Amino acid sequence: MTDNNENSGHRARLRERFLKSGLEGFHDYEVVELLLTFAIPRRDVKPLAKKLIKDYKGLRGLLDATPEELSATDGIGANAAVLIALIKEMAGAYLKERIEKKHVVSSAKDLLDYLNMTLSGEKVEKFLAVYLNSKNEILGVETLHEGTINQTVVYPRKVIEKAFKHNARSVVFVHNHPSGDPTPSKTDRLLTDELVEAARTVDIKVHDHIIIGKTRHTSLRDLGWLGEGRRRER
Repeated sequence: MTDNNENSGHRARLRERFLKSGLEGFHDYEVVELLLTFAIPRRDVKPLAKKLIKDYKGLRGLLDATPEELSATDGIGANAAVLIALIKEMAGAYLKERIEKKHVVSSAKDLLDYLNMTLSGEKVEKFLAVYLNSKNEILGVETLHEGTINQTVVYPRKVIEKAFKHNARSVVFVHNHPSGDPTPSKTDRLLTDELVEAARTVDIKVHDHIIIGKTRHTSLRDLGWLGEGRRRER
């Protein structure tokens, strides 16, 4: 009974700290410990929280894990696995909502925050299109392909159809490199050229093609691969 009372008191103190100051002063394992208290009742979850942080090399690795991977950890049941996975999905939905109907220039940081949250930890390549109106306000974000990306799987017709669906006047293409290195490949460059040409035929401007890595991103526009004077691979 004493152990249960001590555990209950510890949980209450964690929640009081959070309510008073947010996560300020929390260790990573304490963040996970607090989260687990909502899925695993009447048990000391501190050792499990420390194990998760160690096994997944931090909060980022933990949030990038799939529910199936989490469920394979001793002590993590279905409820805890779903709760942990839900945190990242909710954060992504929140960031996506923040960027919609915002000017793409003034909300560039919000856009990159959303893209990094949703793509940097992905284990497969995803190709997205961010559609904009004539004021450069974000109309919507569409996932056009999942899996290995090449010129044959990202169809220009699909890009154009989605643009018409949103009544878009311009677009930003985005995809991730699961390797973590956002250096553009020759295929990335050739695909970009093909999509730029297709968009031009229907008077849709391509603002950029951004490649998301694990800790950084690359803009093909910044590298000179977009625009009239764009460089071409020889």
